[in-house]
Amino acid sequence: MDKKESYRHNLPHFQQPGQAYFVTWTLKDAIPPRALLFYTQELDILKSRIDFHREQKHEKQIVDELTLQYNLTRRKYMKAYDQLLVSAGNSPVDLLTPGNLEIMMEALLFWEGKKLVNFAYSVMPNHVHWVFKLQEKDKWEKPVYLQDILQSVKRQTASRINKREGRTGALWQKESFDTTIRDEKHLYYAVEYTLNNPVNAGLVLNRDDWPGNCFFNW
Repeated sequence: MDKKESYRHNLPHFQQPGQAYFVTWTLKDAIPPRALLFYTQELDILKSRIDFHREQKHEKQIVDELTLQYNLTRRKYMKAYDQLLVSAGNSPVDLLTPGNLEIMMEALLFWEGKKLVNFAYSVMPNHVHWVFKLQEKDKWEKPVYLQDILQSVKRQTASRINKREGRTGALWQKESFDTTIRDEKHLYYAVEYTLNNPVNAGLVLNRDDWPGNCFFNW
């Protein structure tokens, strides 16, 4: 099976067709550029050390310990990331205005059944959480990669929302935060986290009342 790994900006992104993902991305300037620099630098260092020990075929225990450190740092990053998003107040647009929300929902559903299967999403005022599984191949028998899906969704929504808002320039932060779903339990927690995001942010008491939430049975 084809695999692809890339470094887009600060975070590593491992990509495999057929993989399920939990993805978060934000509006440009929703988070101050250097606010999470410590975590991104730490993740970069740990990733480099893991790659070095793997290439040198050192003891598996060393790689496992470094991987554990990496995952712990990644979780701390995500927690800090979410806290900053809730408190942010300088985003260029509000994704929850009716016209913008419609654009977002159409884009998140666009590849359903063609290149992916949706599990859940939550459109927040300044960011998006999305849980889905890629198909291994599209109808043209080409592998389906995460970065291609995200580029498509970001490009489409940026163009339409900018036009609607009468603005130009970048709409989305270039970086996205993606996590591969390991198993059914991990999928369950990713979906629950996504749908409960507006509740945890103090925006609604019941997640079913949030207009940007959507859940798909699987």
